[in-house]
Amino acid sequence: MRVIFHPYLARRIWGIGQISSGLLMQSQSSKPLLVYDDACDFCRYWIAQWQYITGDRIDYAPYQEVASQFPEIPFSAFESSVQLILEDGTAFSGAEAVLRALNSGSLLWCYYHLPGFAKVVEIVYHFIAQHRPFFSMMTLWLWGTHTERTTSYFSRWLFLRAMGCIYLIAFLSLWVQIHGLVGSGGILPADQYLTAVRQQVGTAGYHLVPTLFWLNSSDLFLHILCAGGVALSLVLIAGFFPPLALAGLWVFYLSLVSIGQAFLSFQWDVLLLEVGLLAIFFAPLQIRDTLSRASQPSVAFLWLLRWLLFRLMFASGFVKLASDEVWRNLTALNFHYETQPLPTSIGWYVHQLPEWFQKVSVIGMFAIELVVPFLILAPRRLRTVGCIGLVGLQVLIILTGNYCFFNLLTIALCLLLIDDVTWKWLLPKQLMPTIRSFVQPVHRYRHACIAVVAILLFLLSGIRFSGQLFRETRLPDVAWITPFRSVNTYGLFADMTESRPEIIVEGSNDRILWKTYEFRWKPGDLTKAPKWVAPHQPRLDWQMWFAALQGDYQNTYWFLNFMGALLRGNSDVLKLLAENPFPDEPPRYVRATLYDYSFTKLSTKHSEGVWWEREWKRIYCPAISLR
Repeated sequence: MRVIFHPYLARRIWGIGQISSGLLMQSQSSKPLLVYDDACDFCRYWIAQWQYITGDRIDYAPYQEVASQFPEIPFSAFESSVQLILEDGTAFSGAEAVLRALNSGSLLWCYYHLPGFAKVVEIVYHFIAQHRPFFSMMTLWLWGTHTERTTSYFSRWLFLRAMGCIYLIAFLSLWVQIHGLVGSGGILPADQYLTAVRQQVGTAGYHLVPTLFWLNSSDLFLHILCAGGVALSLVLIAGFFPPLALAGLWVFYLSLVSIGQAFLSFQWDVLLLEVGLLAIFFAPLQIRDTLSRASQPSVAFLWLLRWLLFRLMFASGFVKLASDEVWRNLTALNFHYETQPLPTSIGWYVHQLPEWFQKVSVIGMFAIELVVPFLILAPRRLRTVGCIGLVGLQVLIILTGNYCFFNLLTIALCLLLIDDVTWKWLLPKQLMPTIRSFVQPVHRYRHACIAVVAILLFLLSGIRFSGQLFRETRLPDVAWITPFRSVNTYGLFADMTESRPEIIVEGSNDRILWKTYEFRWKPGDLTKAPKWVAPHQPRLDWQMWFAALQGDYQNTYWFLNFMGALLRGNSDVLKLLAENPFPDEPPRYVRATLYDYSFTKLSTKHSEGVWWEREWKRIYCPAISLR
């Protein structure tokens, strides 16, 4: 530290070109001055970031312009490190100058009070200063020429529209099935479920099953919530009242998931609820969300959404590696394409590829799910690379399997890895809208509430994620949050299914001639190609896949309800199927048989025109009839 004259800052105060030395000694500037090397790319890159952090609190000037005004500082000192000159003429250099300029309170305390800290920091600073060409290249690789803190206005705008579209898909997809699944005449009636909950746990059911259906469990109310979800999705897409629209969508979808039982128990359902909850606080508090008047997105909830994406992807890779030998020996994709719940015709062709290709694909998948997620936490250019890798994986999954809106929701989260500077580089000029930001006044109590909610959600998600990774570790009990399905653990296909049992449901009037009930999407007819149904989810078809894995009907609590609906000719349930082989009156008997299905070879398909081959296993449910 040294005390010097401060003519550069003095001239800014007095506004004259020449001032006497005596007057300089008496004057003080209103701001400190940070002097840097303008000929150094590394310095210029990071000065831009520091200017963003310090705002109007500090002035900046290159030593090439002002060094002559500070004869007390050797010219070599300007060349070797930055100089911070305070208002009273006191000067600091090196790491001390940087910490003071950035007002790093905790680091400054360590610098002055923690033994050895200042020496280590200065050694690191001077090492970087002596190797500036190398670190300049690294900065360019990791951050590009924009090291200043970038904005995410366009990313948030896209993300919220994507959320509106995904909610719209989810509500529409469910609406066309809701009566047959949980309506009063459906497979698992919601009103009967709520009655049973009330009888067994009393008022605790309001917490265990958080749903608006406690107010009204009629079929009409099912329609009202689905229609309301569609309407609010359109409002969100249009950009009106984003937080209120998102809050309504979250409440409506949670209400449906809570009474959906087995048919709304999928990971994408709870993922949509978790993303939807975070999006409420991430959305701008405006009547209309437009890029012509965009407010700064919440940094805390931006990183909570990125943290969710990290947990989703890393956990998906971790559970595979930790739980199943076929993933560890790289043979899982030998079975996956034909044993997944609803394959696609593209998946059929990919299944025909040689084993070495499948093993390389598993390695690539592990690289994307276990390594690439760490790029989410990296500098902006690496985040962009990570985004491309994650989106690429989701596109491949979309092509080879039907996972409804799950992949679209993951891609929506990936949009938040790209900042506005990168969007300008990625998109043609005519597609990149003009963004005009404004500073939205934030009441201190609202700011404090948002901070408390963000910290609470981060701690809860961290506890659940840690419990998933370290199962033997004792962690705080957070079971109270579970019914709200908004702080979750994830991980698809932890145990790879190596064969494909398939249930074929049949009806008969004489127990001699049996007619098959064909489903809309799941495999049945050997000559029908696997269909592409995503982003719609046929939830009965999906549950039939899980039911087949259970071995027989006694392990699937809803299956007899389904069979009873066929015997009664229930029109709501029959609409979930492709066709009714008994259009005039329902059959007297129904039964279910279990087969092993597998993809045919390429040569068999060309010669016989069949996509599947099957082998009879056993009776899944014996012939039953109404009493």
